[in-house]
Amino acid sequence: MNKRIILLTVVFLSTLFYANAQSEFGIKGGLSYNSNGEYKEFTSEVTNIYKNEGKGKSGFNIGFYGKLDLGPIYLRPELVYTKTTSEYVLNTGNTEDYKLSKLDVPVLVGLKLIGPLNIFAGPAFQYILNNDLKGLEFQSIKNDFTVGVNIGASIELGKLGIDVRYERGLSSNEASWTNAGDTFTLDSRPEQIIFSLSYRLSNKKK
Repeated sequence: MNKRIILLTVVFLSTLFYANAQSEFGIKGGLSYNSNGEYKEFTSEVTNIYKNEGKGKSGFNIGFYGKLDLGPIYLRPELVYTKTTSEYVLNTGNTEDYKLSKLDVPVLVGLKLIGPLNIFAGPAFQYILNNDLKGLEFQSIKNDFTVGVNIGASIELGKLGIDVRYERGLSSNEASWTNAGDTFTLDSRPEQIIFSLSYRLSNKKK
């Protein structure tokens, strides 16, 4: 059902763009500095709970965008593949990376300010494709489909666009697994600062 929701959203918005004379589309990609939530390790001794907030590391994203101009404002949905990595110190003292890949569908509402400068904000629908720590896939994750929020600013220079945005998951989404009688949980909710470069493939409509 979650995959169907994303697919229907993309098809609907794509149809809207092609049907409107003021629409445009293009490709985008960029880098991010990201982190996830708290890691908890519940050992066989119930009173002993090890916690670690984690350390952010770099990630990347690549995808497509569309844009529908509505005068001083615009609607910009995107379909983006995102890969993030966070670093955690385990109870053993070892440091391991938590890697997460997902499909993002931000639906942004932007406001044109002065010249090429814009600001924007909107929800981001996220479908988790894969997540692992120390090479092990989690036995379960609470929700494959989650919702976050994006807020940021952009500059348009001809066919090129540059934007910086902040992304935050709106609700906790724990991944969990067990090993040798111990239970582990990790909040997979992302928090990112994202830098992106976009290129408009369509001609600018007058």
